[in-house]
Amino acid sequence: MKIVKQDKKEGIVTLVPETLDDLWHLSHIVEVGDSVSSKTTRRIQDNTGDKLRSDRGVKKTFTLRIDVENITFHIFTGKLRLTGVITKGPEDLIPLGSHHTVEVKLNTPITIKKEKWANWALKRLNQAIEASKKLAAIIVLLEDDTATLGLMRQFGIEYYGPIKGSVSGKRIVDKNRSKAITQFYEKVIESVNKFHDIQNIVVAGPGFVKNDFYDYIKNKHKDLADKAIIESTGSGGRVGIHEVLKKGTVEKLTVENRVASEMVAINNLLEEIGKNSSKVAYGEKETVKAINLGAVKQLLVLDSAVAINDMGNLMDMVENMNGEVMVISSQHECGEQLKGLGSMAAILRYEIA
Repeated sequence: MKIVKQDKKEGIVTLVPETLDDLWHLSHIVEVGDSVSSKTTRRIQDNTGDKLRSDRGVKKTFTLRIDVENITFHIFTGKLRLTGVITKGPEDLIPLGSHHTVEVKLNTPITIKKEKWANWALKRLNQAIEASKKLAAIIVLLEDDTATLGLMRQFGIEYYGPIKGSVSGKRIVDKNRSKAITQFYEKVIESVNKFHDIQNIVVAGPGFVKNDFYDYIKNKHKDLADKAIIESTGSGGRVGIHEVLKKGTVEKLTVENRVASEMVAINNLLEEIGKNSSKVAYGEKETVKAINLGAVKQLLVLDSAVAINDMGNLMDMVENMNGEVMVISSQHECGEQLKGLGSMAAILRYEIA
């Protein structure tokens, strides 16, 4: 993501999203009530006399401005849509006051105007810009002749696979077994190499296959081995990938990786709750009370709750009192756990009555 223009006095920022992660960040930076301008496409009724074209209309591309009423980000399609009332545009083509949905496009400028940019929103915008310069991590979970890949995105995990091999059982004497193993490993490596921006690789799994695979890349693909570490898990597949995340392995490799940090934070919160600690609050009523008392050391808020509950002022209060604010993605398991706790929680500096 890059900022093209910023006018703090007017509350206007024009930026260009460059990755799927950028769209995810924008889905939480843009709030209901914001004014957004961008290029968009709308089907306009055709009056040329061509009956077919007249029935279907003609697609026109132009710039318009809407006051945002609804925000949706579809993780599986990677589409960010902003719906609202049109406040500015070519009046010969569209009626002002009607509703329209702007689909935010990669590499297309978008201008966001807020009455006030909260500190957390500016912070998140800067994090998105910094994150776009950094490289991702990938978890390669191996079990027998099956591999599952977990690509670390800022919004969560993208899964790839399973990648299947045709390796014979260990007890079967098969002169082609070694060849089959090599073919399987190369198939996995080919999948990993499709992602050119991978900085760290975690080779994981419940058995010895991960070790054999690591030895193989040390001999045949040293460039990958230099980025890789080994991690043991009790399970294969996606469950094994979640084990790696909960251990904080990826966080150690890429400290600024959002998903790993969020999972560690939620696990710490759950541990405190499990110990019946008095230095924890969860649910809107208790957490807001702790914020107002200045007792919050770390505030955890579900991303979907930020815009709905108008959390900006409360988040700013926590940061102004030297507390930490972390917005948790609803697109992974720990986000679901926070949702179950009322979508917001806090680790406290001291006990409150």
